Order: sequence, then C-alpha cells, then structure tokens
Amino acid sequence: MEGLFSVKSDVYSFGVLLLEIIYGQRNTSFRSMEHTSLITYALDLWNEDKAMDLVYPSIRDSCSSNEMLKCIHIGMLCLQDSAMHRPTMAAVMLLLESETPTLPLLRQPSYASMRSSIDANFISDGQEIVSSNNLTVTMIVGR
Repeated sequence: MEGLFSVKSDVYSFGVLLLEIIYGQRNTSFRSMEHTSLITYALDLWNEDKAMDLVYPSIRDSCSSNEMLKCIHIGMLCLQDSAMHRPTMAAVMLLLESETPTLPLLRQPSYASMRSSIDANFISDGQEIVSSNNLTVTMIVGR
C-alpha cells in the first residue's frame, strides 16, 4: 500500500485475497464508517474475539468454525506491517495444509496503533488539532 515491495509482497496480497474470499467482498469495495478497509475491520473483529463475524453468511453455517478461524488467522499473519514478520508462502501453505498448526501470535500493526494514537490526540479540550507538529504537507498532482 505504501509502494514498498519485497519478496513478501505477494504474501501480503495473498492475505488480502484470503480475507476477501472469507468476507465475500473485495477490499477495494469495502465501505464502513468506522473502518478504512476490510483489513482494519478484520483486525478489530479479531481483537474483539468476533472473527467469525467476518465470514460471509452463506458459508458460515456450512463451514468448520475452527477451519475458518485458522484461515482468518493465517490471512492476518500475511498482513503484518513488516515483511520481516510475515510468513513465507511456503510456510503459509504448510499452515493451511496442517490439521492442527501452531499459529504464531499476531503483532499489532503499526497503522492501527498509530491510528488510535492520532484519534486520541485529535480532540483536545474541544478544539481540533490540525497538525501534531505544526507542519503541513502539500502534494502537487498533475492532471
């Protein structure tokens, strides 16, 4: 999303695709007042122990909740901010194929923790803070 590519960029894309399949909607068409993307929505549901709410209703009843939670967990592992923390595709395949994989814990993404700190600092004594460091950024965009 930030234009940084690595050998694990495909792993990130696979994580997005996996969540899109589970949710039944593309990340680019996801709309919510509280969440900026399907990824942040999935992360919030995961942190609230409501990950099964992410599963598309027509498949929720016909699938194993353990399998679905495993797929969501693996998808979230693929979406770690740092490529260093993402599994390789070979590791992803092993995790998907394993009956009872030992899944690593998810790290809190920096964009989520940064967002919560920005939100917490946005309102101060009823006044809107435009910039936390008194700097502005102007981007010139061609036609």
